[in-house]
Amino acid sequence: MKTGARCKAVVAAALLGLLLLSGCAPKGEQTIEIRLGEVARTVFYAPQYVALSQGMFAQEGLDVQLATIPGGDKAMTALLSNQADIALIGAETSIYVYQQGAEDPVINFAQLTQKDGTFLFARQTQGSFDWEKLKKQNFLGQRKGGMPQMSLEFTLRKHGIDPHKDLKLIQNIDFANVASAFGSGTGDYVQLFEPQASIFEKEGRGRVVASIGVESGELPYTVYMAKQSYLNTNAETAQRFTNAVYRAQQWIATHSPEQIAEAITPYFKDTELAILTSSIKRYKEQGTYALNPIIEEKEWKNLQDVMTSAGELESPVALDKLVNSSFAQQAISVNSTENTDSSAKVSATEAVDADADIGGSL
Repeated sequence: MKTGARCKAVVAAALLGLLLLSGCAPKGEQTIEIRLGEVARTVFYAPQYVALSQGMFAQEGLDVQLATIPGGDKAMTALLSNQADIALIGAETSIYVYQQGAEDPVINFAQLTQKDGTFLFARQTQGSFDWEKLKKQNFLGQRKGGMPQMSLEFTLRKHGIDPHKDLKLIQNIDFANVASAFGSGTGDYVQLFEPQASIFEKEGRGRVVASIGVESGELPYTVYMAKQSYLNTNAETAQRFTNAVYRAQQWIATHSPEQIAEAITPYFKDTELAILTSSIKRYKEQGTYALNPIIEEKEWKNLQDVMTSAGELESPVALDKLVNSSFAQQAISVNSTENTDSSAKVSATEAVDADADIGGSL
């Protein structure tokens, strides 16, 4: 073997070892289990499934046990009753708990999505859409006070429609059963998350006519949250969790809908790959996925504007009362440092390769 080739092999092996070591939890450390409750199983949460399928949580030494708990009220109940350590829910639920005078408030520490993930779906497939067409129609709504319903009402009022006077609003169906109820013939319009909207379109049950996310603007729609007491006693665990979430967000930003669909397929085994791909494309194009876990002041204000419009906010709540951005800021800092180190390693390797090539040609 030539000297130059041998140098390349040694450097490559060393680099591989460094990369493997930097991507894993410290050797000998015990894996930490986290009980995570998500409010729905939807492509809307693609970064979370990427973190799971691509081993990003595992690299942080975390064993995330995922459970789907349909409905923000039910998911919050699981968190408050210690059936879950961390919950992925709308940030409005933490405000409700705070308004009730909780001694152990629920703190938002990592944002996953920055826009509403529902689409206005019409049973009628013909003709152009106009918001005025909603008037006097049967609208299969969501739970009162839930983020999907409040975002819808905020959007409707923006278009001059009173959701409680101009629509025949149906709100007696549980969140988990809304899509199936529409599929069975209830309602002329409904809000649907992906991939359900795309599935119904393919089945000829109607069409997407508007995006509630685009209409209602940026806000902390779904956020990872935990009780203050949990964060106080498990700060390192929360930091590792947030590190993994941020890596997944960066992965989503730099990969195609096709690649993302392949990565999250294990969590949507009954959904066609083409449907997953088109759903992700829809979300990416409208900027639904947050690029980092930080909840910004303007997003927090917009959330409370939406809640006020729905009559659900007793009084404004300051960002620092219910949001802890330190974990997100540290995750960004750590990732930036890792990228800098990786670039330095690559540059050093290229220099060694160049030297090896020169040596091998002498």
